[in-house]
Amino acid sequence: MISVPCILFAGGKSSRMGSNKALLPFGGYTSLAHYQYERLSRIFSNVYISTKSSDLFDFHANFILDSNTTDFAPTAGFVSSFQTLKEQSIFVLSVDSPFVDESIITKLLENHLPHHDATIAKTHSGSHPMVGFYNSSLLSAFIQMQEHNDHRLGKLLCVSKTLYVEFDNEELFANLNHPHEYQEALSRYNNIKTIG
Repeated sequence: MISVPCILFAGGKSSRMGSNKALLPFGGYTSLAHYQYERLSRIFSNVYISTKSSDLFDFHANFILDSNTTDFAPTAGFVSSFQTLKEQSIFVLSVDSPFVDESIITKLLENHLPHHDATIAKTHSGSHPMVGFYNSSLLSAFIQMQEHNDHRLGKLLCVSKTLYVEFDNEELFANLNHPHEYQEALSRYNNIKTIG
């Protein structure tokens, strides 16, 4: 089990999906959030869900509530997570990335060092800021970003001590932003289960 806390980010607007994607059924669970929480709990000793309200979820979990109720960018979740847990490092994953597996997480962890601000996954299409390890050295930068209403994670990572770890399989980093992507993910999950 990985001792670094895992933060599952589920506080977004889901405007492109048309409904809260964290609450869509997935993998035999009533919600994508529940599926993610259960599978990540088999990898990490401690998993937390970063959200604006725990009342949305119909299962027991550890929640970190965003202090900023109007900001739907991940910035608020980073600030709340570091301030609540007071840990040196956290692993972050967006709730809509159900195929990021243990091998990816382990490779990122093996490359993550204390002098890095962040260790982030990267594929041919670009970097994936919501798949990686972040150090508390970035907390003050996240607070400033929140104060200035600037939520560009990519910009922050470019000016920080960021290590990008390369991965080949683009499909594992798929985000479920639109209804057709959700349907494709359901089909892919069912195919994997059938083959397995």
